[in-house]
Amino acid sequence: MNDAITPFRIDVPQADLDDLARRLDATRWPDQPEGAGWDYGVPVGYLRELADYWRRDYDWRAHERRLNGLPQYTTELDGHAVHFVHVRSPEPGALPLLLTHGWPGSLVEFLELVGPLTDPRAHGGDPADAFHLVIPTPPGFTLSGPTRETGWTVERVARAWAELMRRLGYTRYAAHGGDFGALVTRRLGIIDPEHLAAVHLTQLFDATATPENADFGDETERRSVEKHYRYEYELGGYAAIQGTRPQLMAYALTDSPIAQLAWIVDGFKAWTDSKDVPEDAVDRDAMLTNVTLYWLTGTAGSSARYYKEGVETWGEPEPPSTVPTAVAIFPHDIALPVRRLAERNNVIVRWTEFDRGGHFGALEEPDLLIDDLRAAFRAYR
Repeated sequence: MNDAITPFRIDVPQADLDDLARRLDATRWPDQPEGAGWDYGVPVGYLRELADYWRRDYDWRAHERRLNGLPQYTTELDGHAVHFVHVRSPEPGALPLLLTHGWPGSLVEFLELVGPLTDPRAHGGDPADAFHLVIPTPPGFTLSGPTRETGWTVERVARAWAELMRRLGYTRYAAHGGDFGALVTRRLGIIDPEHLAAVHLTQLFDATATPENADFGDETERRSVEKHYRYEYELGGYAAIQGTRPQLMAYALTDSPIAQLAWIVDGFKAWTDSKDVPEDAVDRDAMLTNVTLYWLTGTAGSSARYYKEGVETWGEPEPPSTVPTAVAIFPHDIALPVRRLAERNNVIVRWTEFDRGGHFGALEEPDLLIDDLRAAFRAYR
């Protein structure tokens, strides 16, 4: 195995951006029934306006420069070239912290966290709360490029992350994850507990209440069941497709930027603390940078494959973890874990329930997440 760590810089060929523009101009738009809203999927009127902004006003090069302002690298992990950001704190006592995103996320989710977490002194915080940040892109997602073989699972990614931290010289570290990244982060605590001091998660999917295990006398557990039903019967259609026939949707999303845009934007509306449009909860340019990364890297299909082969235990209790675990819950997320259920197989040391925010906590409410990360890991430095 090649242990080399190679500096990386994003440099998208202009021909790829010109191709994107041509495809947007040539979009064949569907009809829409009168009165149909977001519950039918992204409305045509909204998406046409957003696509026009993407085509004419959104400046990829500006966002490319911002991303390139971060120190980026690639290294081979388990046979795949993996992209990661590594930002060292100026504080000598900083704790290494691994951040892992999920689907349909990217490095963009964590951009607002980098400065405050690595250099709290410069952002009105306590320098004792500083972190060295490692932000890898899972194989098959955006800047790590498509995976070329099957078999990438939560376990495999977690083992790759343990090797990455070893390769960077970190013998003791903490980790945070959301969505698929929460599954990877928790599994990392099972396979590398001697080096992982503590974890922080924004989802614990196996701790969601169901009609079979809920205490309906508890309001939180009732709401958890309601979330469970809404996801199963309304919001989970994308997961059913990606978890059974990911190649089918890969054709559309890899060929049509409008299909890729709609597929991701729907999640930014349905899973966030938004009222009318996704931009109520997330910055428009951040959302489009996220979509553009998927489009330019052709990773719609490979990222979707995790739903079929990468999540082996959908709906089943996860193996017990002995690593101290902090959980931060944003109320408008797609799932609402219950502490009583989480304590069956986790060592819960902190449980924070916010009054706002949704699935993309780092994008929607970065200040809340920053404060919770700092507080959660103070005892494990």
